[in-house]
Amino acid sequence: MNARQLEVFRAIMRSGTLTAAAQFLNVSQPAVSKILRHLESQLGYRLFERAGGRLHPTAEAQLLFADADRVFREIETVRDLAIRIRERRVGLLRIGASAPPSFAVLPAALTAFQARHPGVKVLLRTLSAEELSEKILVGEVDLGLTLSAIRVPMVQAELLTTAAVVALIPAASPLARRAAIEPADLEGERLISYGSHADVGPLLDAAFERAGLSRQVHVEVATAIAALPLVQAGLGVGLVDGMLPWAEFPGVVARPFLPRVLMSLSLVTSGTRPASRFVRDIAEDIRAAIGGAGDATAPSGRSRSRRP
Repeated sequence: MNARQLEVFRAIMRSGTLTAAAQFLNVSQPAVSKILRHLESQLGYRLFERAGGRLHPTAEAQLLFADADRVFREIETVRDLAIRIRERRVGLLRIGASAPPSFAVLPAALTAFQARHPGVKVLLRTLSAEELSEKILVGEVDLGLTLSAIRVPMVQAELLTTAAVVALIPAASPLARRAAIEPADLEGERLISYGSHADVGPLLDAAFERAGLSRQVHVEVATAIAALPLVQAGLGVGLVDGMLPWAEFPGVVARPFLPRVLMSLSLVTSGTRPASRFVRDIAEDIRAAIGGAGDATAPSGRSRSRRP
């Protein structure tokens, strides 16, 4: 039983005559009769008996109808979904992002995006730069946001903005009363920060060296959000990116770190597959969200595409 035979069988069961079924399906009555005969021939038994100008379903037809009707309803659901996808009313958008842009950029961007595309399902995953590159390459993520450099062929990175490193300080610390923090201010403090192997690590090391000091990291973290509970617990001072909305977290204050050390936020997409309409739209919303983020961001620009 194929989908067309199922549709004809269901229409006859619901209407009771070949003529009414043909009208419902917007086809000729002989066409409906031919499909019914072919179906009964394939099954090896009759589905309807004629009596009083109507077709009466056999016991076999009654047994088939419940499941046939359910299957056809599922086909109609899939057909409706296909039409809605064609009309761009539903879809799927898969985003990979590190924690800072997930907090600072994506809420405003996704609010604008879903106002225009309420039927689009968004999958958001927190990923490192390495994981993000891999999943972009294999097609498991459509678009990414990262503060780490992407150095993978066939992955395209667009520089969106920069975020300055800040000193994250326990609110009760005397350092919290300072307007800005310099390397000399951190002598004797336990430092919670990125390792020297991280993209921003050498820049922070150089800032301390220019002050005649060595940056000693007591607790190394891979993401800024990992430093938060440690600083809240009084375990040290964090040197982390300033993109997270630190003022919203209790027990800590963020102060500018001088000299300024900048981290770059990049929008990452595939360099081999054309961007879908949803990817293009959310990218514009992300740029707009960054443009309205005030002094947390710097002027944006375009980076080169990384291709072999």
